[in-house]
Amino acid sequence: MRVRRAPDVVIRRLPLYLRVLENIDIDKHGPSISSYELGDAAGVTPDQVRKDLSLFGEFGKQGVGYEIDTLRQELRRVLNLDCVIRVAIIGAGSLGIALARYLQGRRRAESNYHLDMVAVFDKDPAKIGLEIDGVRVLPMELLKSKVRELGVRMAVVAVPAASAQEVVDACVDAGIDGILNFAPAKLAVPSHVRLHNSDLSLELMHLAYYLCGAPGENTRTARDSQAEG
Repeated sequence: MRVRRAPDVVIRRLPLYLRVLENIDIDKHGPSISSYELGDAAGVTPDQVRKDLSLFGEFGKQGVGYEIDTLRQELRRVLNLDCVIRVAIIGAGSLGIALARYLQGRRRAESNYHLDMVAVFDKDPAKIGLEIDGVRVLPMELLKSKVRELGVRMAVVAVPAASAQEVVDACVDAGIDGILNFAPAKLAVPSHVRLHNSDLSLELMHLAYYLCGAPGENTRTARDSQAEG
């Protein structure tokens, strides 16, 4: 049982801990992991690991650490990963297709994967009726009825920025609870709807800064300076 509501920044770290744990071969590693090892693999301090996990219960033992299998199960419970969530993708362009195939691949490869991609929508008549890994692209006009029919709770928005707000409004009207938006746009949703944004263009610009050296420095100059240093 959750002791108290955890800050969002903590919830964002829990999947990192779970990923570390799920990549461990217990037969080779052993049944337990320390906060130092878990923190190092997740990129946070041991103290942060202990503080984060203590919000949800007492999982570790002093001098022993955390039992890996138990902590895996507890983190999956806390993150609601044992509850299958049905997902719709809005936008059957290159990004939408890639995301649909990714979700379908995970679902096939992992029997306990928690996201079930059940529908893809688009407004382009040329794309309607196409199949993506066995899921047919449907017209946007059917969004509301299909969301209710299929029990969709999450939408992944992969449309151009100009149409993103209209699409998000349609998702809200259809009764979707959570939206992951890939459009480079600032969107508004009601307080009862959870909106997360993933702007690839911003991430690429952020990365470019570190590849091209200081402002005013071109790539060749930056590389030459690094080589000389």
